Amino acid sequence: MRFLVDNALSPYLAEGIRKAGYYSVHVRDLGMASSSDQAIFDFALRERFIILTADTDFGIFLTLREVSLPSVVIFRQSDKRPSSLLNLFLTNLPKLTEALLQGAVIIFQDQRIRVRPLPLLPRS
Repeated sequence: MRFLVDNALSPYLAEGIRKAGYYSVHVRDLGMASSSDQAIFDFALRERFIILTADTDFGIFLTLREVSLPSVVIFRQSDKRPSSLLNLFLTNLPKLTEALLQGAVIIFQDQRIRVRPLPLLPRS
């Protein structure tokens, strides 16, 4: 699995994921810090990255395009410290791996993890 950490999150998260043995890069490392969310989404799709973000725009892109990739992990809990996000992510990653590989939106909230398989379909 390859993880792309969005600008809404600390580079510490990408570094911690790398140290845990996964391929992870922050958008700043790619010179994409000022890129639009759309450009980051397109890059992740093309290069087969899983996006980690605190920004809900990526869920909107998935809904509008009705695609099964890229998977997106959205952090929405109140404790936003990078060390807390890293611990939360790495602790739960083993049980979320299959969903991420198949295509999913995973939302970390206080006391809850929501997993929605892709594609997301617009509400009628």
